[in-house]
Order: sequence, then C-alpha cells, then structure tokens
Amino acid sequence: MRVIRDVGVATEWLAQIAARTQGAQRQEEAARVEAILADVRKRGDAALLHYTACFDHLRLTAEQLRVPRKALDTALASLPPRLRDALELCHRRIQAFHRCQKPADIAYTGTHGEWLGRRWRPMERAGLYVPGGRAAYPSTVLMNAVPAKVAGVGQVVMVTPPGPDGTVNSTVLAAAAIAGVDEVFCVGGAQAVAGLAYGTATLPRVDVISGPGNLYVTLAKKAVYGTVAIDSLAGPSEVLVIADHTADAELLAADLLAQAEHDPMAAAILITTSEQLLQHVLAAIAGQLRDHPRREICERAISDWGLAVLVPDLESAAALSDHFSPEHLELLVEKPEPLAERISQAGAIFLGHHSPEAVGDYLAGPNHTLPTSGTARFASALSVETFMRHTSLIHFNRAAFLATGPAVITLAESEGLHSHAASVQMRLERFEGS
Repeated sequence: MRVIRDVGVATEWLAQIAARTQGAQRQEEAARVEAILADVRKRGDAALLHYTACFDHLRLTAEQLRVPRKALDTALASLPPRLRDALELCHRRIQAFHRCQKPADIAYTGTHGEWLGRRWRPMERAGLYVPGGRAAYPSTVLMNAVPAKVAGVGQVVMVTPPGPDGTVNSTVLAAAAIAGVDEVFCVGGAQAVAGLAYGTATLPRVDVISGPGNLYVTLAKKAVYGTVAIDSLAGPSEVLVIADHTADAELLAADLLAQAEHDPMAAAILITTSEQLLQHVLAAIAGQLRDHPRREICERAISDWGLAVLVPDLESAAALSDHFSPEHLELLVEKPEPLAERISQAGAIFLGHHSPEAVGDYLAGPNHTLPTSGTARFASALSVETFMRHTSLIHFNRAAFLATGPAVITLAESEGLHSHAASVQMRLERFEGS
C-alpha cells in the first residue's frame, strides 16, 4: 500500500486511481462487443448458443436457455434454513427502504388556472444482469430485482452465465424466487445484453437493463444505450475510509481488505489524521493477509490501488474525499455526523464504527449498486426511479392560453419558427372573440 503524507501528491494519486479503468476499454474489446451485438441482432438464439459454446464451453439448446420455474421453487425449498432466513431478511430490509423511494406524481395549478403535472409509470419489462459462472451473487439479484418490483415493472427478466455444469447456482435461483423474478435465462456476457436489448425467439426484449458485469458486459451496455435504458456503467469497486485516532486498526484493515478481495482492480484507500493509526493499519493488513483465502487478489489490489494518506485535519480529508468521489465512504471518526454533512460527493456514506461497508453490500437497505470511478460527482445509486419513467401533463384552459399566447408568439418569432407562432396566433384570433 502506497503511503503519502502530502495532500497535493495525494490528490494526484487519487486522480490516477479514479482513472484506472480508462485504459482497459481498448478499441479491440469494443470491436469484439460490437460484432457480438450485431450477430445476436441478426441470428438471435443461434448466436446466443454459439457464444455460450465459445466462452462458457457449453453446448446448450435454445430450450435450455430458459430456467424452468420449478427450478427456482426447488432451489428456494432446498436452501439451508439459516441461509434462507438471511436472504429473506435482506429482501425485507431492501424492499422496505426502496418503497420509501417510490416517487409521487405532481399536480400543479398555475396562476391562470391551467393544470400542470408529472406522472410516473413503471417500465413494462426490465432485464437484470447477474454475474455468475464460477461465482454466486444472490445479493446482486435482490439489489436489482427489488427496486424493479417496487417500481411496478410488469415483467422482470434475469440473465446470468451458466456454471461449469450448465446450470445456474441454486442460491442465485432461490434469491430470484424470493425477489419475485418472473423469468431466468442461463446466458451471460455481451451476448446476454444483446439478447435483452434486441430480443430473440427465447429472450424477451426489455426496456431497461441493470446489473454489473465484466468489461465486455459493460461495453455491451454502453453500446445498446439508446436502444434501451441502462442503470450505469460499473467499474471496479472502491472504498475510501476517513479515520481519526478513535478508529480500531484491526477493524479498519478488515474493511479495506473487504473491498480489495473483490477484484485485483479494486481500490482501498485510507485517509487519516493519525500517524500511529496509519502504521497500525499497515501492520494489521499484513497480518490479516497471511491466511487469507483470497490473498493473491487482495495483495494485487492493495499493491496497485491501495493508498494511505496522512492529513493534518478532517477538513483536508473531506476535501480529498470529494475530489475522489468514492463509491463507498466510511467515516470511522469520533463525530461522523458533522463530517458527513461536509461531504457532498459519494455513492454511499457509512457513519461510525458500527457501520462497515459490508452491511451495505447485503442488508442495510439502500442499494449497493453505486457509481464508481469518480462518477459519484454526477451519478447516484440504483433506485426505484431507474425502472420508471415520467411524463409531463399540460392542460391549459382558455384564460391561461389567452394570457400567455402573445409571449409564445414573441418567442417563436425570435427563433424564426413561423408555424409555431401561427399555431398560437390562429387560436388567439379564434378564441378571443368567443
């Protein structure tokens, strides 16, 4: 882990960490993704099966792409009771929080009695991408499916890569059953994103795609945006911890490693006012890595993208945090609330010593799909609104039209739009005398 004691130098390193994925999106990968998208658009299921054979080394039939509903119910019934209880607790908490997000319609009466409004409606069909293969992420299922269901989406469709045996992980299927996912398909990669965006004989075309994935999935989502909506372009995960002398070095080290174990590109950053704490954290990281089951991944992440910064005060720490705009921000300080008020750019803020980032990954309630790579300066977490659209409603009465029509004509004429002005002028002439 790189140690820096100069705020200016730290600012430069934080900028490099935020930009760590930019060089990864090379033209070669983008071209491969575009070819896959075009092929799926042209050949549909045949292309999905071809790329499943190429990348997952599995020869499936079109019928095997769809996971039977019975498989979801069986997976849920066969879950160990402790795991089922944990997943159902997650579901209840995530659902309760997201129900609070559901936006209300707006109805506004103007100065002349005109009625104006904004009406929210759910999208008809949502596609959820859940990473899979050799890994299992039931938490990703819940964090994507729950806001879609709360929004009222008519059909929630999930795609996930098959495991080595050609099936989907049973815990992932159980989570899909708990969350009320309508259909699950055993296909992943850029080809799955293409299937959701364009539709095939087996995969339904959706209106919005959410969920994280590897570089090819991210590039595919970027390419199909405009054909469908997407939630965001997810990059490697990151945590920034601001800590003072009250922090426990062993716990802080565990929090940093919790992020580092995700991926060799994950970033784990400490900003502290305490030299003693900094040294103790470095020693604690080394100690916890000795028998760590994901030691190699953690060591690469800590070596390449780990950073420890000593600052003179918490105000400097807050300024550095806002400069980086982290995905996850932990405030392990004596008084976290006033420091949180000082922070304006972060995906999620975890206040105090009893709020590790891991609780947000699973069951705190707010969504764990968050903006990465500095995009928290303009983007936000996945939410119920991701799966909804709003429509403006405008109803002018006679008095409102007569009162505002002349101004519309003036503005239209200033832009050289003759028929805009005429459409109002003709009405004024007709209605004024009536």
